Parts: sequence; C-alpha cells; structure tokens
Amino acid sequence: MPLDAVCLSAVAGETARRVTGMKIDKIQQPEGDLLLFALRGRGGAERLLISAGSGDARCHLTQARFENPPSPPMFCMLLRKHLTNATIERIVQPPRERMLDISLKAPGITGDTDDRRLVLELMGRAANVILTDGDGVIIDCMRRVGGDLSERRQLLPGLRYRPPPAQNKLDPLGVDGRALPGMLSGAPGDGGVDKWLLDAFFGLSPLICRELQYRAYGDVGIRVSQAVALDGGLRLADAFESAMEDIRRGRFTPFLLSDAAGEPFDFSYARITQYEDALTGREAASFSALLDEFYTVRAARERVRRRAADMTKTVKTSLDRAVRKTEVRRVELSRAREREQYRERGDIIMANIRNVRRGDTLLRAPNLYAEDGAECEIELDPLKTPQQNAARYYKEYTRRKNAEDHMAGQILAGEREIEYLQSVLEEISKAGGESDLSEIREELANSGYLKAKKGARAAKRARSAPMSFTSASGVRILVGRNNTQNDELTHRAAARFDIWMHAQKTPGSHVIVKTDGARPDDVTLRQAAALAAWYSGARGLPRVAVDCCPVRNVKRQPGGRPGMVFYTGFDTIFAEQDKYVDNGELAASRQ
Repeated sequence: MPLDAVCLSAVAGETARRVTGMKIDKIQQPEGDLLLFALRGRGGAERLLISAGSGDARCHLTQARFENPPSPPMFCMLLRKHLTNATIERIVQPPRERMLDISLKAPGITGDTDDRRLVLELMGRAANVILTDGDGVIIDCMRRVGGDLSERRQLLPGLRYRPPPAQNKLDPLGVDGRALPGMLSGAPGDGGVDKWLLDAFFGLSPLICRELQYRAYGDVGIRVSQAVALDGGLRLADAFESAMEDIRRGRFTPFLLSDAAGEPFDFSYARITQYEDALTGREAASFSALLDEFYTVRAARERVRRRAADMTKTVKTSLDRAVRKTEVRRVELSRAREREQYRERGDIIMANIRNVRRGDTLLRAPNLYAEDGAECEIELDPLKTPQQNAARYYKEYTRRKNAEDHMAGQILAGEREIEYLQSVLEEISKAGGESDLSEIREELANSGYLKAKKGARAAKRARSAPMSFTSASGVRILVGRNNTQNDELTHRAAARFDIWMHAQKTPGSHVIVKTDGARPDDVTLRQAAALAAWYSGARGLPRVAVDCCPVRNVKRQPGGRPGMVFYTGFDTIFAEQDKYVDNGELAASRQ
C-alpha cells in the first residue's frame, strides 16, 4: 500500500523525536528517486531515508546500506552544497496530507546561519523533494515541473513554492462520528461502504476504509444500502469514532501483514483484522523498522530476484544450446559407428576390380562378409574408375572412424558443460543476496557465458566465506555457496584427510567435514550428509543418496569448469534432511 497520511503522521512523530537537533553529516543519492542522509548528534548517529518513488514514497530511519553511483547526481551535489552540516530544527506534517516539511538551519557563507526547508511531497506518481530557502523560494527540486507538465502548479528554481491544491474532501478528525449515519443515508446505495469512506474523507487509505467497514459489519463487501438497512450506519459510526479517537490520542501500532510465504504484504498504523487467517499480522519494533522491512528489504529482494532472473535466462539459454549440440553429436556418433559397411564395400569392389568398368553405376557381386555369400549391390559413381570408387568407400570409412573418436570427446565435454550449467542454475536458485549473485556473475564471466562490463575496473572485493556449521559433536562442517567457492573449498581450504561430500547425481554444494586427522562420529557424518542434500537439487526429498570420501580422493576434471570433479573410493550415505536440517540451519541438538 502507499504510505497514507495517518501512518505518515505516526512515522513523522517517531522520526522527529529521534532526529530533531541532529546535524546532516553526509548526503547520498544511490538511486534517482532515493536520498540518504547520515545524521550525527549527541545521542549517536542515524540514517534518514527519503524516497520519492511512485510506488514507495516514504521517509523514515533505516539500517539498510546502499551502493553509491560512480558520480553523484546533480540534485545530490546541490543538497550537499546547501545542507551539509545543517541542523534539523523540526519536522511538520500538514494536517492529514502525505507531506512533510523539514526545517533546517544551514551554515552561511559569512559565518551566520541560513534557513532552509526540505519539502517532501509523498503522493504516488507526483512524489517530489523540493529544497527552498527561508522565504519559500525554490532552490531546486528532485523533479522539476514546468508549464508543459502542469498549468496549475509549476515547481522550478526561482519560483515561490506553493503547496498542492487542497482535496475536495472532509477531514476525518473534524467530523463528529454521530453525524456519520446521516451522511451515509444520503450516499448512493449501490456503492461499497469502504468506497464511500474513501471518497468522503482525505487521509484514509483503502486498507483502513475496508478495516472500518469490517470492524462495523464483519464483512468487507457490504453495500451502503445494506448498512443503512441493518442499523442506519450506527455500527459504522462507532467504529469510525473509535478509530479517530486513537488517532487524536496518538495510539499507533506499527503493524505488518505477511503472506503464507512470509513475504511482506501490507502494513498500517493499526491492527488489521479483515484478512482473518489468510494473512499473518505482527507488531514491528518501530515504524521505521516496519517501513524498512516492507519497502527496503523487499526492494533488495526484488533486485536479487531480477538479477537472478536475468542470469537464469542466460544460463538456461546456454544449457538448451549445450543439450541440443550434445544430442546432435550423439546422432552423429551412432552414424559413425556404422562405418564397417563402407570398408566392406571397398573390399568387395577391389575383389571384383576386373568386373567393374568406368561408367558402371551398380556392382552386383558375392558379399565376402556374409556367411552364405549372398549377392549384394553396391552403388558406383560412373564418373570414377573402379579404384576411385573403392577409395571413396575407404575414405568414408576413415572419416567416420575419426569422427567417432572426435565425437566421443565432444559428447563428454558437452555432458560436463550440461552438468556445470545445471549446477549454476542450482546456485542461482539458492543465492541468498546480491553478494552471492555477484560472485556467480563473476564466475559466469570468467567461464565465457557472460560478457565482462566494458570499462569496469577489477574490483578488489572480499569474497564471501563458505557457510559454516557445527555438528552435535562439535565438529566443524563447511558448505560451499557456489562453484568457485566449491573449487576453493575442496582443493585449497580442505586438508587431505578431511571428509568430502556431495549429493549423488544432482547439482549441489561441496561439503567438507573438518576431521583434524580423526575419524568423525556417525552423527556428524549424517548431519553433514543432510546439509549436502539440503544444499542441492534434491532439497526436500525424504531420503537422498550422498557420496562421501576423503578429500585426497577428489580430483578436478581435466579442463573442467569450476567445482567439477571426479572422485574414487567413496561410500554412500542416505541423508534425512527433515531430521537434521531446518530451513538451512543445522539442528545439532536433535538426534
């Protein structure tokens, strides 16, 4: 949902209490419609996020980190010029409007202070951030609005700032609840009660209007005519007045709704009951934490999903191509294995050389290789001599013999490529964040499946460490996150006598049991096998075959891709994931 005016008032009050009196230390603009202010004060440091995105306009404190663009946008540089070291004096919200007015005192050129205002208009597609001086003259805007975009209100440097025109609706806090039944009786009867509330009052979101309707009648689909017939609108008046009294007294609850998968679905400043058991609701620690989880964390997940989708498409395209090429080579190999008939035809021609003349198109002769010596027919090229016809069949025999040797190698290379690309798809599906995807992208670029970005400098970025677990016996178990890490883990980090594990015949992580030269106990081995099954394409199956052997028995495939190995002298454990692993965490206490 968009941040409604009442919820914004709760956020603004919470934020003002924490940042008033703090100075702006740094200003970032990591995205076109996103600003980040690093604040400092006697109480410590805070990070204020302001978004003017069309679907996520908001203002709150955040714990999230963002990557800066190579060069700051012009608006960011202007804000740095005017607001660096400025003190936040107050944060004010116009009544029931999705706007905030942040007053600041900024250091002046001559040593005194200059008044500055940062006006946040957080209204959907029209969201904007406007910087003005103390007299209300616009210094600049995040989005300039000229006469070609709006005849009613322009937002340009040098013009005096004018707020958006007032809505032709009622202020819900200025209406006596006892007047609501009379107002409802005069409304069109075929419309929903929630739609009537939304059209009649500003500052209320569709979610809150449906909630008031549900609290009054236990139904989110009730019509105005039905409510009037039931009780004349008295129950709606009671629910409305109770909700407005909570707002007047500042009784707000940061409430988050999540779907069955645990993904944030909606939020509000009050407890929401209309979804009953369809959604899960819980109270957040604060409004800033609520908005951080709903917008910032969700946006990060969405970025990961988009990047993962792009890479998945690339890898699947390469995988489909590899499968097609390998199938074609298998067909060619089967044809190459039928080469003996060409050598036999050449032999039969040479055995009957005196009976063949130039210009003949067919040779009928006894088959030297048939047990009964039955007559066979061999096609001849009339333009060639008998010797040349025999040589033609011998040449085809030799070509197919050479093709068999070549195709066998090509098919093996294709099968290894298919195995590798399937493992990359598994990596992408298990990626936990952008750092994991960055490492997979680097791996694909190094393998030639993705182009390296032009002009990109080699970033000295710390690689993520393997996942680390401790068994019930206190033994350390390491799990690779991707193929490059699998390669490092198995061939560099692991000792020769450590135990290596991998789910059988499916893409997955390399798992290393650190033995320190001792034989690990049975529970440790079974817990490690469960992790190998969980971090593989067999996740969720009740019993998964997992191969294990000493690390010294694991060798790289000659010329193979990262993480591709062959191994000998292995045992197989049938892993039980549900017994030892819970959502990727090792249940070391469960036996």
